[in-house]
Amino acid sequence: MPDPLISVVLPVYNGEPYIAAALESILRQDYDRFEVIALDDGSTDRSLEVLQLCRKADDRIRIVSRENRGLIATLNEGIALARGDLIARMDADDISYPTRFSRQVALFAKQPQLAISGTGIDQLLGNRVVRGRPNPIYQTGDWHILSTFFTIFLHSTVMYNRNVIPEDMLVYDAAYVHAEDFDLFGRIARQFPAAMIDESLVAYRIHRDSVSSRHKQQMRQTHLKIVAENLERQSLCDDPDALHAIGAAVTPETVCRAANCLLAIERKIAERVGPTRSSYAHGSLCFFYFLYQLIIDEQRPELTHAFLTLTGKWQLIRRRERYGLRSAAYAPWLCRFSDGATRRLDLMARYYQSVPAKTVQSLQGLA
Repeated sequence: MPDPLISVVLPVYNGEPYIAAALESILRQDYDRFEVIALDDGSTDRSLEVLQLCRKADDRIRIVSRENRGLIATLNEGIALARGDLIARMDADDISYPTRFSRQVALFAKQPQLAISGTGIDQLLGNRVVRGRPNPIYQTGDWHILSTFFTIFLHSTVMYNRNVIPEDMLVYDAAYVHAEDFDLFGRIARQFPAAMIDESLVAYRIHRDSVSSRHKQQMRQTHLKIVAENLERQSLCDDPDALHAIGAAVTPETVCRAANCLLAIERKIAERVGPTRSSYAHGSLCFFYFLYQLIIDEQRPELTHAFLTLTGKWQLIRRRERYGLRSAAYAPWLCRFSDGATRRLDLMARYYQSVPAKTVQSLQGLA
């Protein structure tokens, strides 16, 4: 694949605080054969003005601006406009490191049958960068299995190969709002090869106005819908409604059903033979943590306690959380103290793992 054109699909909705930095990180790539399709989805701030100023400086930027239609329609519109053999995704609040495109292009050149690739990430918290670490789960290479349980790549790291993926498949499905990437990655990985560059080539910005933060509940409900469909398709789940139920409301009844559903999934996986069983086990473990986080976010320790007891997975959480949950289940007034202490410890851990990022320019020079 000699020097393919990359089409960067960049949806923007009220991204004024971050879009200039995101675009600059693209324009500074050490691979320069690309176009940027920036789609302003009816922003009500100065996003369009910022985009227009950036386009004056670099004519590789194409701007589409119209009324708000939502993220999925915007993504599909961007793909339809793309001219490149490779389509790179980029969010308006993230940062791509300078070698991202060249590293992904080299991977596709080495493996021309590859349909999709992603990369590792760092986390951008305010003006600090928390370094990502290689994840052993990605070494299995069983992407079709892992994609049953979770979103295998961060959306802003993905690059699609249009020479492999059929045109009618490379479409985001409006039935999976706020988890459209999970659905698409899974459909691709079930039929075509996928790969991961397990090094941080993107800085993922965490802030309260992100799509993930603003639509967490809907995202989780859609995630559970997709997992239920995937597991039912593979005859791994006899009670998919249990997953829909806990997505709708976290109650003692739905927690009990979800725990029993998870145990049944694990029993079916244990009965499987062959080398893929370990990948299924890794995937189901990730799904346990997803359910655990969903329940713990309710801040009702008795429910978290019940889930861990029913699943028999107390040993899988951190020791300080065990003490807090066990005490809070019997003395609920302690929950506020233990939960607050745990969150403060987490913030301190993030702080000491982080490195300064004084300016956007210094951030772009990382990796």
